[in-house]
Amino acid sequence: MCFLSIFVLMKIVCAGENRRQDNNGAFEPLIDTGCPTIYMKPDSCILRNRKPFFIPDHMGRIDFSCQLAVRINRLGKSISERFASRYWDAVTLGIDFVASDLKNKLAENGLPWDICCGFDGAAVIGDWIDKDRMEDIQNLDLRLDVDNSTIQSSNTCNMIHSVDSIIEYVSRFCTLKTGDIIFSGALNPLTEAVIGQHLQGYLNGVNVLDFHVR
Repeated sequence: MCFLSIFVLMKIVCAGENRRQDNNGAFEPLIDTGCPTIYMKPDSCILRNRKPFFIPDHMGRIDFSCQLAVRINRLGKSISERFASRYWDAVTLGIDFVASDLKNKLAENGLPWDICCGFDGAAVIGDWIDKDRMEDIQNLDLRLDVDNSTIQSSNTCNMIHSVDSIIEYVSRFCTLKTGDIIFSGALNPLTEAVIGQHLQGYLNGVNVLDFHVR
């Protein structure tokens, strides 16, 4: 007897330090280093279908930020920026959770901190919207409410590196595959996760993200 197992593997590619400060000029824009700062999360991070996020009880303070996410829809390597829009088909909002205490401790000792962003549930994915419903991905309003109060809001025009330029850059080093997700850069300010919070995210006024912290 022959058994056939099918494994669907994907990755989450995150662009760090990719947003000018959204605080009415209180700080200067983040420095443009000429290329995106990239880190990755495994597929075991993904939390979807509006399921609650459970705060790990052994990792110290957990912070989160909201950001635009795009879904890769075809295999691509060394993708030109001018053709990058062909390689994604939908957008949503994502929440990037990070174990800040542990990250700071590891960073102080010059150690890798991938585990701080790669734990289970650390990437919440909202409901996908077909890109054809969005006229310009670099002019989308993003908003995150916690307990009915807006804590993060911005527009994708504030991104230092566009979605298509991120795709071009990442695909120089690793092949993008169908189902991969691009997190395009965190909104400010980073916010502490607290049990009982109700998070709701809006993309151009459409509620695409809705879950609780447990």
